[in-house]
Order: sequence, then C-alpha cells, then structure tokens
Amino acid sequence: MSEHVALHIAADHPAFAGHFPGRPIVPGVVLLDEAARALEAALGLGGSCWTLGSAKFLAPVHPGTPLSLRWQPPSAGGAIAFTVEHAGTAVASGTLTPRPAPQPQ
Repeated sequence: MSEHVALHIAADHPAFAGHFPGRPIVPGVVLLDEAARALEAALGLGGSCWTLGSAKFLAPVHPGTPLSLRWQPPSAGGAIAFTVEHAGTAVASGTLTPRPAPQPQ
C-alpha cells in the first residue's frame, strides 16, 4: 500500500531564473529536495539526512504544475521507493534512505 501527499513548488522558485529561461523546468535536484522534505514531514523524520539510491526523471515539470508524491513503506534496509506524479503520470521516481543527521561535536 502506498502513501501520498501533494507537493508544491512555487512558480517563483529561484531555480527557475537560470534553468532554461523562457521555458523553465523544475531542476531534478529541486524535485528530490521536495520529495525528501515531504517524506520527512509525513514520516516524522525531521532533521534526517538522505542517501539517494536511485533517481529517474521521466518528464519535464514546468512552474505551477500540480504534483503528488507517492511512496512505499520502507524496505528492510530502510530505503523508501517514491514516485512524483502529475495527473497520475510519473514524472520522477527513485529511492531515498533516511539516516540521522550528524551530531555536532
């Protein structure tokens, strides 16, 4: 069974200014960052660092595109498989594994 939440990337996100001016798209790193933040909030993992196991970017995402994040429960090793979707179509997918943030010494 998968879980899901809406993702919102503001149409005025600073990454759009330099990412294909005139026909901006959401950079993959922004999709990954938003997915990680949404997973942190949904799973109560505040302050986690993440290990990226894999990522595929399947379709361009333009400013203001409504997105949703779907994910599976963590595997035995802790990896969380996720998919970012627009209107039921996958635009990105991958796996993220949370790990505790390093503690200051």
